[in-house]
Amino acid sequence: MAKILNGRQSADTRSIRTISSSHVDDESSLGSDSEINGFTSEKQTDKYGFIGGAQQYSEASAQDVPPEVLRQREVKWLDMLSHWDKWMIKRFNKVRLRCQKGIPPALRGRAWLYLSGGKVKREQNQGKFQELDSQPGDPKWIDVIEKDLHRQFPFHEMFVSRGGHGQQDLFRVLKAYTLYRPEEGYCQAQAPIAAVLLMHMPAEDAFWGLVQICEKYLPGYYSPGLEAIQLDGEILFALLRRVSPLSFRHLEKHKIDPILYMTEWFMCAFSRTLPWASVLRVWDMFLCDGVKIIFRVGLVLLKCMLGTREKLKACQGQYETMELLRAIEPRYMQEGFLIREILEVPVTARDVEREHHTQLKRWKKNHGELNFKPPPRMHGARLVMLAEPPRHQDLQQNPTIVLEVPQPTPQLKQGKEDRKSKKKKSIKKAQPIEEIPNPYPLLSEPPPPPSDPPAPPPGSSSVMPQTETDLPHQQEAPPADLPPAKESALQRSTQSLSSTDQDTYL
Repeated sequence: MAKILNGRQSADTRSIRTISSSHVDDESSLGSDSEINGFTSEKQTDKYGFIGGAQQYSEASAQDVPPEVLRQREVKWLDMLSHWDKWMIKRFNKVRLRCQKGIPPALRGRAWLYLSGGKVKREQNQGKFQELDSQPGDPKWIDVIEKDLHRQFPFHEMFVSRGGHGQQDLFRVLKAYTLYRPEEGYCQAQAPIAAVLLMHMPAEDAFWGLVQICEKYLPGYYSPGLEAIQLDGEILFALLRRVSPLSFRHLEKHKIDPILYMTEWFMCAFSRTLPWASVLRVWDMFLCDGVKIIFRVGLVLLKCMLGTREKLKACQGQYETMELLRAIEPRYMQEGFLIREILEVPVTARDVEREHHTQLKRWKKNHGELNFKPPPRMHGARLVMLAEPPRHQDLQQNPTIVLEVPQPTPQLKQGKEDRKSKKKKSIKKAQPIEEIPNPYPLLSEPPPPPSDPPAPPPGSSSVMPQTETDLPHQQEAPPADLPPAKESALQRSTQSLSSTDQDTYL
């Protein structure tokens, strides 16, 4: 029997396919999904959209950037995105440095799409997502995807409601991927990856971002058998020997296989482990520099939790060690601390590849050939771009929101034109302002020009008029045979003014 919540039937009894095909109110917003699931307006969301849960924002787990610094970074990122190919080829170290500082929140979704190569992939496959989205999909994968939708970030406002906007888009992205790569199908760890992308970009962009992560950054992670993740577990364990020998010996002593503690870390790219501020910073660097960032995060957490003898006293066996790794101390996951430690870990992409070849030989010796041979892994955005050189038009920025203005009907258009023509007729042409002559002109002022001087007849020589300075001198010039009279102080001070002018001026 269906449950009744707040006078409406619970969405638990309906399928996501039924909801997506039914009528959805266009005026509803993403934030309204929280109300459908029983969360009222009293529940305040944080700046990341979380209503509650362990990943909700707190001042202790994050470090805020001053607004003026954010504005400066936004200007720099806008310039980089406008000339992306030049920055990636000539100044990639600067791009890496800015990713390490953190991408501005307002541009994070666009930057992720450019870093991962999803922007180029989308432009080169126009209409592909719409084609996949319109297909029904394999029922085998559809049922599994539907069961996993409500498990993805249940405390985030986008996914808090069963059948809400966020879950509908998540269903579309995951279903489209099973049709795009039917040999891989669907893996549960893909859902949080797609959900993180959907928090920052539309469904089509999130789909191509998921494609790039699955094919270029983490190839083979979501294939049947999970051989690639097991291989990377061995790589992590080998790198731990160099970074934290004490942790390595403890795990080796208790025979704790890496697959027991690192599977969720790596397959979900730490999106379900770290505080959200740290997740975003890790993803900024991961999409720029590749999987070596994921290895570094894992090494930092293992070193912090098992790297001292005092820590090891509290975990004398396998069970205690696993419990310790499942409950990592918040101070080690704090944004500022974690990012500093990640940047100090001496592990490069070359170290990862070298260890990969070593572990692959060992795997073939013990288990034979891999059942699923993934494509080569790309270590960072620059290699992704060089592997698939983009065209210039692929990198052009398009507006993410396009407003469709309805075209006016012919009658309305004719009415508007008539009104415009009437307005034009009613508006009289502005008359030129006549200049009023000064009734008390000064002698230094020129006489007012005639309104309409007669044009000289052709062929006749024009006489130059006397200038304003010549006229007073001609009138006041004394006879040459008379001696000049002495001027008084008053006459000298008011030489250019007549008596009438003096009275008016004073």
